[in-house]
Amino acid sequence: MGFNVPSHQPEGKVLNSNFSVDANRLISDLETLGQIGRTPGGGLRRSSFSSADTEARNWYIGRCNEAGLTVKVDGLRNLIVSSPNIADHIAGRPAVWSGSHIDTVPNGGRFDGALGAIAALECLRRIDEERIPLARPVCSVVFTDEEGCYANLLGSSALVTDFSLAELEAMTGRDGDRFVDTFVAAGGRLREATQTKIDPSMLHAMVELHIEQGPVLERLGHQIGVVTGIVGLGGGSITFEGRPDHAGTMPMTSRKDALIAAAALIVEFPVLAARAGPDAVITSGMIRVEPGSANVVPEFTCFSVDFRHPDLNQMLALEAEITSMAYFIGKQYGVGVRVDLGKTIPPVVLDHGIQKIITTAAGARGLSSSSLPSGAGHDSQNMAMLVPTGMIFVPSISGRSHCPEEDTSCSDVKDGANVLLDTLVRLAT
Repeated sequence: MGFNVPSHQPEGKVLNSNFSVDANRLISDLETLGQIGRTPGGGLRRSSFSSADTEARNWYIGRCNEAGLTVKVDGLRNLIVSSPNIADHIAGRPAVWSGSHIDTVPNGGRFDGALGAIAALECLRRIDEERIPLARPVCSVVFTDEEGCYANLLGSSALVTDFSLAELEAMTGRDGDRFVDTFVAAGGRLREATQTKIDPSMLHAMVELHIEQGPVLERLGHQIGVVTGIVGLGGGSITFEGRPDHAGTMPMTSRKDALIAAAALIVEFPVLAARAGPDAVITSGMIRVEPGSANVVPEFTCFSVDFRHPDLNQMLALEAEITSMAYFIGKQYGVGVRVDLGKTIPPVVLDHGIQKIITTAAGARGLSSSSLPSGAGHDSQNMAMLVPTGMIFVPSISGRSHCPEEDTSCSDVKDGANVLLDTLVRLAT
């Protein structure tokens, strides 16, 4: 599976590169979306299936309707957008997809995911407006819950392998809510949510535009990143169960303190990551303590675990090390242990042919580019299990992301979207 760049397609020449995105419309859409779910501190909170997420999705669907495009909503609320103006003889052919997500982390930024989702829509609008003759359809897509409020890359994972009802019922959000309750309250249907797997023969290619979320392109002074691969992603939660006691009368040596045990494991994470090599990372960003009183020894402590590595074998070894250390510490402190780690999303190498097309498209527009891997997880790594996939990065100012300070210049937004447009047209013709 993969693309070869035909010999008759010379370097530096991109088919239909004489038209571009409407940069003003693209940036206006990004600014409008960036106001939905805005927090007092200037960040965004659009957790999946929240009221802000629903508002953002309805706004996106409205923009599609205004452009005369057709929106399909699948069982897990992934949005797939197509043009009704596709010629009959190509309507049933495998499609070229592009898109990203519009949900955010708590107090997140306005470009992560949103750039790729809006740029894909803009590219589809321009292709439709110009009536570009295609050999296959182009679709824009918005994936559900990329940020893992309920499960890592939930929407795109469901396109690869259906989730069972039992798996959906076991999911708990970062705010402690049950997925099934929030999903149904937002209008979802559980039976349909278990039937979202897509037939790979329906797809020809996938390309995602995204901010880099790191400092490499800015330090190099390059405008376009050609992504070579995406890091593996694993995680879930670990729970220690101890015994509640009075904080003033129970001696330290007699306690079964769940929080102390959790702290002992968390401080081991840098050691475990170092053993796996310089590319390994482990993070815990959420901790819940019960009963949650200053004068009660903690009985339960549940905390998140996120671990990543570009090598699958190292990923699996890291998972085993974290699990083994959790049980060792549980025994050491006399507390119960429960390890709930979800499906590991393996690292992927992105399609070499699409990488060449992206590089050529950047060069044809006079843009500098570099090849680099992604240390962040993306829906494209799931799509790469189904179809040849590529990713385009644009610089993040100061490398900041997942925070209100996340920013990318208007010129980089425009350049990235134009390279995406050229790449999609090349793949669709």
